[in-house]
Amino acid sequence: MAHSTQGIATHESKTVTRVFITIALGYLLLFLGLPLFAVFYQALSKGWDLYYAALLEPDAWSAIKLTFIAAAIAVPCNLVFGIAAAWSIAKFDFKGKSMLITLIDLPFAVSPVVSGLVYVLLFGAQGWFGPWLQEHDLKLIFAVPGIVLATIFVTFPFIARELIPLMQAQGKDEEEAAVSLGASGWQTFSRVTLPNIKWGLLYGVILCNARAMGEFGAVSVVSGHIRGMTNTMPLHVEILYNEYNFVAAFTIASLLALLALVTLLVKSVVEWQAIRSGAAIRSLI
Repeated sequence: MAHSTQGIATHESKTVTRVFITIALGYLLLFLGLPLFAVFYQALSKGWDLYYAALLEPDAWSAIKLTFIAAAIAVPCNLVFGIAAAWSIAKFDFKGKSMLITLIDLPFAVSPVVSGLVYVLLFGAQGWFGPWLQEHDLKLIFAVPGIVLATIFVTFPFIARELIPLMQAQGKDEEEAAVSLGASGWQTFSRVTLPNIKWGLLYGVILCNARAMGEFGAVSVVSGHIRGMTNTMPLHVEILYNEYNFVAAFTIASLLALLALVTLLVKSVVEWQAIRSGAAIRSLI
């Protein structure tokens, strides 16, 4: 009787597993696979010649370059901040530690549109620092610096939030041992801390870069939508779509989708390498 009950439980378990897998795959196909297919299908519906022409059009090329420029500035800035914040929170106790953690999570809680509006209120022509900026011929809002600032704000939690739990789990025994053996602060970081967090750090950089290239809300508020000057790829897609230039809109959207797929591929490789590295260390132990 026990054997029969075990066989029924196993059969039911397999059935439930298959049902949930089918639901998950169907959901992904409906809400992820089908939209991605539609984007690439619409982008290529008029042929490769129009696809390349839409990519090489001056305003589109300017949007592509600006997207990469904003990401290229925002990610290194957040890399430095993320490491410093994670190191401070995980390795030291100080007053205001909980407040710092709360502030790091702020962009997750605040709408990107609100964060962009804050920059307008601070640095716009009628903002708190607007007159001073105008007197010194400095322009942040409706210009590239404002786009970079907005991108940095919405993306700065990603690296820090990836490193904080990792560093906390690792503790500080190895760093203390290195210092007791005469290692300097930089030597301790480069030879002990950094190798231990390298996979988490790379994972955070990938996520940060993906969000930086795809950000719309905050950048939309501070950009001014100046074609060929302050439009990133997401903003350029919106303008083209509103002008009923569907092929060009889906072409730029397909490039964003392709970048997202590449990001996911790199993320999967990083996760695989991290798991493989962890398994190799456990086998040595």
